[in-house]
Amino acid sequence: MWRVADTLVDFSIQHNPDIGIRQSTVNPVVGECNDGYLNDIQGRHVRAEHVLAALGQAAAGPVAEGAVGAGTGTSCYGWKGGIGTASRRLPPSLGDYTAGALVQTNFGRPEELMFAGIPVGRRLQPPAPVHTVEHGSVMIVLATDAPLDARQLHRLCVRAGAGLARTGTTIGHGSGDFVIAFSTAYRARLAAAEGPGTVERPGLADEGPTMAGLFPAVVEAVEEAVLNSLCAATTVEGRDGHVRHALPVAQIG
Repeated sequence: MWRVADTLVDFSIQHNPDIGIRQSTVNPVVGECNDGYLNDIQGRHVRAEHVLAALGQAAAGPVAEGAVGAGTGTSCYGWKGGIGTASRRLPPSLGDYTAGALVQTNFGRPEELMFAGIPVGRRLQPPAPVHTVEHGSVMIVLATDAPLDARQLHRLCVRAGAGLARTGTTIGHGSGDFVIAFSTAYRARLAAAEGPGTVERPGLADEGPTMAGLFPAVVEAVEEAVLNSLCAATTVEGRDGHVRHALPVAQIG
């Protein structure tokens, strides 16, 4: 995590040498989940070249899901978890905005798992041993093109917890559950050397119908993203012969 943050600072300075000199500093945000059951985390295998490669390969289009990237070593409800994503689009009457969620799942006990309100985890037990006490974590990134300020984005983050709950988790003691959100509606340039300017920004009313529509959009997107991380993941054998099996999707229904 620290190596990633350090590389992001180097990358930013390389592309803007004025950072920290004539312009403000840069503050990287890096999240992680403890995937120590499958991953040799003492090896700290992610290095600067991996971060730079990820930045260079970033592109629009479908997002890879399952046991990929940071989700390679994570577990979810006792099965192989990983990366999941989903989105919802509001109707034109509410602004035609989109709310999307990307999750890295690493939480839950098998008996808690729910699909569409059905407690499927009560009858599907993974063959590999799992912890009986919840010590998991999850990283959630929310994105929207709706013109929201920081406080309104925080309101969306709060709703992400409802999406997690719909998949069955009760967020146990010691569970690290982090949500960050951003809007693509604004593009602000760094302040000029002679001083900051002013920015005119549109906004949404807190009690308006669009905000009311974004709340369930976030809940549904997070719920689906979690389930997608499970359905897309494949069985992974990690350190010391530890295995996390793929969820038997065909047995759900």
